[in-house]
Formats: sequence, C-alpha cells, structure tokens
Amino acid sequence: MISNDLLAAVGIGLAGAGHCLGMCGGIAAAINLGNGGEKRGAVTVAYHVGRISSYAALGALLGALAGSINVAQWTMVLRYIAALLLIGMGLSIADWWRGMSVLEKLGAKIWKPVQRLSSKLLPVRHWFQGYLLGLCWGLMPCGLIYSALAWSATAQDVARSGLLMLAFGIGTLPAMLSTSFGASGVQTFLRRRGLKLFIAVFLILSGIWSFAMTWNHGGHLNRPISTTVQEHSMDSSKMQHSKEHPRH
Repeated sequence: MISNDLLAAVGIGLAGAGHCLGMCGGIAAAINLGNGGEKRGAVTVAYHVGRISSYAALGALLGALAGSINVAQWTMVLRYIAALLLIGMGLSIADWWRGMSVLEKLGAKIWKPVQRLSSKLLPVRHWFQGYLLGLCWGLMPCGLIYSALAWSATAQDVARSGLLMLAFGIGTLPAMLSTSFGASGVQTFLRRRGLKLFIAVFLILSGIWSFAMTWNHGGHLNRPISTTVQEHSMDSSKMQHSKEHPRH
C-alpha cells in the first residue's frame, strides 16, 4: 500500500503544476533577483528544501495527532476520508470539480501572520534566508497542499504521513524548479492537459479502489489488530491440539 500511496503523492504534486505555478511561481522567481551563479543556485535549492521540509513536518504532525486517537471506528472513518480525498483531488486536478478551493479560504487567516514574517526575508541574500522563506511558504493557503495534508494524516503515523508529504513536495519540484531557472519548455509540458488528465484518472481510480477495499474488509478493520491476531493464534492452537489428541 505504501508504494501506491507514494506514487499517488508524487502524482498529486506533479499534476498540480498549473496550480503551483500560479500561486508560488512569482516568489520562486523573485528569490533569485539580485543573485547569480553559484549563489543563485544555493538560494534556490535552500528555498525548495525549506518548502518541502515544511510539508513533511506538517504531515508528520497531523499523522501523529490522527494516530493518537486509537479507536478502530476512527481508523475506518479516516480510510474512507482518504479515499474520498483522492477522488476529490483527482476531480480538482482535471478541473471537473472546484470543491477543494474551500480549504484555501479556511487557511487564509493562518497565512496572514506568516506572510508578514516571510516578507521580512526579502530580498533573499543568503541560502539560510532562502531556507526560512521556504519554511514559511509551505504554510500558504493552498487547496492542493491542504488536501494532500488531510489525506496524509489518514495514515495515522508520524513517519508515513511525513513521508507522503515529502513525496508530494518532490512531485512539485519540476514545476517550481522550472520557474526558478526559467525552463519554459518544462512548464509547457507540465501544463499539458493530457498529463493532468492521466494523473487525475489515476488518483480517482486509486480512491475508488481504496474505498472498495475498506468497504469489503470492514469487518476485519473494525476490530483491533491484537484481537484478530489472538483469535488466529487460538484457532491454530485448537487445530494443533486436535491433531495431537484425536477423539475416539
């Protein structure tokens, strides 16, 4: 499951190229103003490392919070939410539904103080400034980011949720790096409708499959793993006892 989830996470970041370029393209290009050569490269890399670090840290935090609620029924609910979010993100990426934009409005209030802090880091003159700016920019009110965060939290695990958001951040790199270094050809490719539709359909099908699997195995998922293992152990013991002491 984790390999499929990682592919989905990278796909979400990659397919959101148009959204990323519209919301973050300006700042990604602006951080290099006044810098050149090796310094420009260091500042750019530091900015993107900071941005992805912010995603991974937020994912790990939400995964820990979700994992702290150790209730079997809650796990079922989270798995259904994860499946629906995958479907929703696929529909949003394909421009068939705009419901995910609601998340951006919810995060606008959180972003305002962070935006004031990030403005003090401009113009960027040092790689560490670029890293701090990336950390701040990872908190911006973006429906794509918030959707990915909500989805990653359903893993209910610090490492796994953080890893999913790390994969998501890596998926955004082609679009963002192409902006930072002026690679217009890469931007054109990433904006292609066919690529977006391919990844969107992949996400929708993944969500449908995940929903169906959760539904089909609902009886097992409603019980704690320890209980299930104990029952299997008891059954095995009974079978072994019957073999050793057959009834006459």
